Amino acid sequence: MVLYLTDIFGLCDRQVVFKLGYRRCPFSPTKPAPGAPAELLAQLRIDRRAAQWVPAFEREWTAALEESRRTFSLAGLYEVVQDWQGRLSHALAVDASVAPGYDDSDFIDMAELRGRRR
Repeated sequence: MVLYLTDIFGLCDRQVVFKLGYRRCPFSPTKPAPGAPAELLAQLRIDRRAAQWVPAFEREWTAALEESRRTFSLAGLYEVVQDWQGRLSHALAVDASVAPGYDDSDFIDMAELRGRRR
C-alpha cells in the first residue's frame, strides 16, 4: 500500500512524489471554500433532520478541529465538510428510496447471504 503524504495545505510533498517515481502529484485533494462549514451548517439547520444532524456535525467538527490543532493538518476538517456535503446532497435520494410505496420485494437479507457463504 502506498501512502501519499500531504502538507498542511493539502499539496503533495514533492520529495515523496519524486521518490515514488511520479512527475506530479498522483491526486489532487479538493479543498472546500473558506465559508463552506458555515454554509453547510446553515443548510443543516433548515433541513428536517436538523435535530439529529446539527449536533452530529458539531461533534464531528469539534473533534476534527482538535485533531487539526494537534497535528497541524487541515485534512480532518476537509473530510468532515466533504462527508456532510455528501450526506446533505444525497438526502433526497435516500428519502425517495425509503418513501412509502417503495418496492423492496427484491430485498435480500444480509444475514441470509452470510449464511449461504458458510
